[in-house]
Amino acid sequence: MANRMPAEWEPHARTYLGWPTPNATFQDPEELAAARTAWAVVANTIVRYEPVSVLVNPGDVTGELLDPRIEHVAVPLDDAWLRDSGPTFVHGDDGLLAVDWIFNGWGAQSWAKWDLDSEIARGVAVHAGAGVVSSPLTQEGGGFHVDGAGTVLLTETVQLDPYRNPGWTRTTVEREVHARLGTHRALWLPRGLTADYGEFGTRGHVDIVAAFTPSGRVLVHTQTDPGHPDFAVSQEVTALIRDAGLEVTPLPAPETTEVDGELVDWSYVNHYVANGVVVLCAFDDPRDQEALRILRDAYPGREVVLVDARDIFRFGGGIHCITQQQPVFPAAPEETQQQPLENR
Repeated sequence: MANRMPAEWEPHARTYLGWPTPNATFQDPEELAAARTAWAVVANTIVRYEPVSVLVNPGDVTGELLDPRIEHVAVPLDDAWLRDSGPTFVHGDDGLLAVDWIFNGWGAQSWAKWDLDSEIARGVAVHAGAGVVSSPLTQEGGGFHVDGAGTVLLTETVQLDPYRNPGWTRTTVEREVHARLGTHRALWLPRGLTADYGEFGTRGHVDIVAAFTPSGRVLVHTQTDPGHPDFAVSQEVTALIRDAGLEVTPLPAPETTEVDGELVDWSYVNHYVANGVVVLCAFDDPRDQEALRILRDAYPGREVVLVDARDIFRFGGGIHCITQQQPVFPAAPEETQQQPLENR
């Protein structure tokens, strides 16, 4: 049996988040308070459905984490984007494994610090009781997406970024990714959303562009305004995925395209699938309800909960970017994971 990364909708043992700590991302007390409130709403929502552990920089205040079931784990942190700095859990031959990718602050960006965050994956692995598999590939958890059945989505401007992986080719990246995740087919997106290439962007993370669903259909962020720069991105990604023989479900972009004169990369694709629930980004936008309907269709039997993600995106990411799932090992029937914790 080879390693296999379960799809996100497969049963979880728990969800991990990192707690916002003072840094370049949260530059003043008002921003830090807003971030902590936004992160806490996500944690307080997920813990209704599965256990939640929040990594907290020693000495930081966590009063917004109101649900007493949330576990607080003292760990030194640089930042709070645990999808990216944390491990990727996979099923191995004998147990749960945590893949420790190299993390270098989204391509060694000038504002980022990662001395502490580069050690997070190993710390989480110890907490989860998982073995550690070190990878020589520099990438983040938001930079790929799997269907659990052998296919992985990647982005040329992430895995082939010279500030992440100088000298790597598609072939060498695919060899390493397939070995760690148990995939055998890679679909390469040429680029990500336009605003993701700004100062605090990731340079093309796939988790705001496209996501697999249990039916095999792929949700694709779809910009419907021909005058928007992401209109061409949406068309290109849609064509690429269809050419690969997969069906696409368009997930229309929010109508809001700018905040304070700056282009935003708000995306409903950046949702998080937990046991019995989909936590869906909301933006107080006319398209929130349409996204809710589409996600309900994509995840029958799961509750879909809208959570305001504007403050999370304000700081550079979304709900998927701040969460990291620990799958159940060995695999368990999904039906046992569907009810909220308080109903079991």
